[in-house]
Amino acid sequence: MDRLGAMETFVYVVETGSFSAAARRLNIGQPAVSKTIAQLEARLAVRLLLRSTRGLTPTEAGLAFFDRAKRAIEEANEADNAARCAASGLTGNLRICAAVTFGRLHIVPHLGPFLEQNPELNIDLMLDDRNINLVEEGVDVALRMGALSDSGLTARKIAECRRVVLGTPQYFEKHGEPACPADLTKHQAVVYSLGGGANWPFKQGDEEHPVIISGRLRVNAAEGLRESVLAHLGLTMASEWMFAPELASGAVVEVMSNWELPNQDLWAVFPTGRMASAKARAFVDYVQTLLAKES
Repeated sequence: MDRLGAMETFVYVVETGSFSAAARRLNIGQPAVSKTIAQLEARLAVRLLLRSTRGLTPTEAGLAFFDRAKRAIEEANEADNAARCAASGLTGNLRICAAVTFGRLHIVPHLGPFLEQNPELNIDLMLDDRNINLVEEGVDVALRMGALSDSGLTARKIAECRRVVLGTPQYFEKHGEPACPADLTKHQAVVYSLGGGANWPFKQGDEEHPVIISGRLRVNAAEGLRESVLAHLGLTMASEWMFAPELASGAVVEVMSNWELPNQDLWAVFPTGRMASAKARAFVDYVQTLLAKES
């Protein structure tokens, strides 16, 4: 039996807890399973399983080998699936997570062509502003914005977008337009606690001009920020993605365009310890192409 086959046999033994149950899953005889495990332990020169009257228990080395063996099997299966998908299209289920507003404005309206290209694929789209645990939630890929707090994540930057100061024409008619960061102290600001908070780090040329905003209204969800601004409650700092329809229609306008703010990054984040599936990679490529066309 080849190495991958031996790994698969060992994984089944650990998962089922016995040689006989693993043999039934593999549809082979129990002696063949016992022989494979013995040969594997001899090749590695380490005991992988402890045998007792209560059953089989993996040793510390066995647990470490189990984790890596399972990952190797998953990656081999993904390689097979990738080859099949290249010929026949994507199949099965794809679980995606994205922030509510970004998903509503920039993902949902464009799912049709992607689903048409892959008629055997089902999408489970989770819209959530929280950074959920991808492994626990069974997510294949998440679209996240800003700096990634966990350096151990498997991530790929796929787009970036300008952040601007904006508000409705009605608000600016009443309060006037700010010309520089210092002018913002005279304005009502809606503070987005997940988008930089009250610290607005302006830059002009090589000079930095950070401003601490003292807005009376703070919100922790992009939908709340949008509705507050559209209700003329104040100006705000946000990515162009968040107000794309309104910027295009003139329902909101950008001010202080000669002052720079850090761009908003978009990352495709994959579950740690797993190779990104062909379905997840194809979806990320689709979103990256889509946003490149919008920019």
